Amino acid sequence: MIIVCGEALFDVFCDGDTPGGYALSAKVGGSPFNVAVGLARLGLRPVYFGGLSADMFGRKLAATLAGEGVDLSCAPRPAAPTALVTVDLDAGGVPAYTLYGGATAERAVTTEDIGRVPAGAAAIHVGSYCMAVEPVASALRALVARQHSRSVIAFDPNARLTIQPDRNAWTSAIAWMLPRTDLLKISDEDLRLLYPELTPRAFIALALQAGVALVVVTRGGEGVLAATATLAPVELPALKIDVADTVGAGDTFQAALLAYLSRHGLLTRGALAALDARALRAALDFAARAAAITCSRRGADLPRLDEVLACERVAGPGMTTLDT
Repeated sequence: MIIVCGEALFDVFCDGDTPGGYALSAKVGGSPFNVAVGLARLGLRPVYFGGLSADMFGRKLAATLAGEGVDLSCAPRPAAPTALVTVDLDAGGVPAYTLYGGATAERAVTTEDIGRVPAGAAAIHVGSYCMAVEPVASALRALVARQHSRSVIAFDPNARLTIQPDRNAWTSAIAWMLPRTDLLKISDEDLRLLYPELTPRAFIALALQAGVALVVVTRGGEGVLAATATLAPVELPALKIDVADTVGAGDTFQAALLAYLSRHGLLTRGALAALDARALRAALDFAARAAAITCSRRGADLPRLDEVLACERVAGPGMTTLDT
């Protein structure tokens, strides 16, 4: 059982100008929401632990999760509205996020709610801005503390300074999490925002020294870098594809990595720490192929297992591409 913790919300996109303003489209989203959907589409049955509103947006989020096969039995239902986040894409399809709303359902999860979460979970994934805003951050820390050494703790900071502008809130959360994290996935964008003085390799060394079993740094077009305490950094080149946008790419990577490790019996701290280069490359490759599929279509439309299995890397002169 993998339990995914954090926000579910609506991403609001601009579909063009109108005489009086903008045409908008609203799509279900949120980093942990995407991870939960991604795991379900890859054949697992994850459990979602995050605040879901009873408003029209919250009902849609709940219905979407349930329809994808995500277990909602642990999800609190606070009396608060759903968060709305605008997604502004630049010319390269890279998103910038702005949150509308503060006292919203995803933030309203409290320490009293963690009793809903089964203690026997194989893995707990936490991430994104719910680790940097209260009261939910304290609740998730309490859950991590309870499950540390019982479950694999997976963490993706997924920093959003437009939502939580206090860098210290993010770095404090990461500093607290590192000694309690087994699998850390972080992007080079997060590193540039939060640790501009550190290279990816330097951050990997810091995280491993703090006690993380497996550290993975995603670097967009430069590929992926990953290491364990006994395995020097392994590099995987990026897949060359036509990018529609990168919304949900990191969430897809994390979901696919967790799914691969789970299916191959590697989702334990001991197995993560003992990965050899071949096994790690295979896991990273599966996750990268899944993320590439998401990048090839607009929005966080995460792939299903048969789509990922139907894709393979094809090496040509001077390039790597995705063959589907």
